[in-house]
Amino acid sequence: MTTDKKNILFYVKYILLAGMVLICACSKDKGPNYSFSDNTGKGSPYPDVSFAVISDIHIYDPSLGSSGAAFEEALNSDRKLLLNSIELLDYAIDTIIGSGVRFVLIPGDLTKDGEAVNHRLLAGKLKRFSDAGIGVYVVPGNHDVNNPDAVRYTGNSTEPVPTVSAADFAETYKDFGFASALMKDEDSLSYAAELAEGLWLLALDTCRYKENMPGKGEIVSGKISQKTADWIAAVLETASNKNKALMVIMHHGVVEHWNGQAKLHPDYLINDYKNFGKFLASWNVKLAFTGHYHAQDITFGEFGDKFIYDVETGSLVTAPCPIRYVEIKNNGVQIRTETIVDKIRPGTDFAVNAQAFVKKTVMLEAAKVLRKYKVSEKDADYIANAVGDAFTAHYSGDENPALRPPFDKSKLGLWGRFIYSQQKYVIEGLWVDLPPADNNVRINL
Repeated sequence: MTTDKKNILFYVKYILLAGMVLICACSKDKGPNYSFSDNTGKGSPYPDVSFAVISDIHIYDPSLGSSGAAFEEALNSDRKLLLNSIELLDYAIDTIIGSGVRFVLIPGDLTKDGEAVNHRLLAGKLKRFSDAGIGVYVVPGNHDVNNPDAVRYTGNSTEPVPTVSAADFAETYKDFGFASALMKDEDSLSYAAELAEGLWLLALDTCRYKENMPGKGEIVSGKISQKTADWIAAVLETASNKNKALMVIMHHGVVEHWNGQAKLHPDYLINDYKNFGKFLASWNVKLAFTGHYHAQDITFGEFGDKFIYDVETGSLVTAPCPIRYVEIKNNGVQIRTETIVDKIRPGTDFAVNAQAFVKKTVMLEAAKVLRKYKVSEKDADYIANAVGDAFTAHYSGDENPALRPPFDKSKLGLWGRFIYSQQKYVIEGLWVDLPPADNNVRINL
């Protein structure tokens, strides 16, 4: 029997075993019991208001290290322009202040890895909004609290630096949502705030930092406890009784953003996301502003005559480094996107290099995974290049299949073709833009 055939038999057995494990895990990982609304009405109309959204800032103070083998390894294992995070944020703040918006939403991952020094740095930057009379509302992301990956880079090694607790987080950002909250959840950093007359924000902490352990990586996935689910239901009912329109800000996604995301990257969606989306929609929550995936994407979930739009905003440190501007008027939403990777250093190759960096880091990770499946280096590089193109298109939003580079399967060996046949759903799914448009669009509420 040839090596390729042996590999195929092994992989088939692996797929069957992995599928059985996944089914068992999913059957045990149910979400909390939600208190669905039985109100068949359309909910209160949204008042006119304008605001901005920036997400996944991942601010990084270079005093924590900006060179050496350890830092380079960290830099090349992800798609973040860490050394440009301050420059990108400063530009975004200047731009947003000049736009005339009323407030700013930030759906988590405020820092690289929850370092206390980075939180203090960011809080100081956000004060510029407050000084300009612009409100700011933040929630934590999976990187931000009790993170065992908070380190300083020193040559070939790292050393731990202080991170923050949940209480520290709330104190640091007290002027950015927490101090003005109408209601707070005792079991998480979730809170409710009034953004404008008739409009409430449900700011949800969906992260699992309580489970993080020293010496182990942060937990990326998101879920909420039964206590928090009950608190959310109480807020929703109160808002409904007071005739308030509602929208949500949270780190993890509520709706699958491409066909296959829940299979490849379930950790980027809230646990039991379909049921959770149905729960929010039943209370006439029609807008959820999310982040986490570093992609510009808008899609929606339908639940009978109810619906919810998941407006996911790309990372400020991942090209194209977007800012969303949102205007609610006449019970409709106009969303406009401005990218800044192409603006902070005009006349240079910064934007081109930033896009190339994103593709390179995706390719490196994809090739690494493919080699674990014993794919040849040539085949792994060829498939990884296609994966890189697909993800960079998805990060930018409004994916256009007509721009998809051709992929010739005949260039792959037998084993490479087999692996590709099992994983091509990723490339194909990412190139299909689920409706509506992602960057500039009007949504009727």
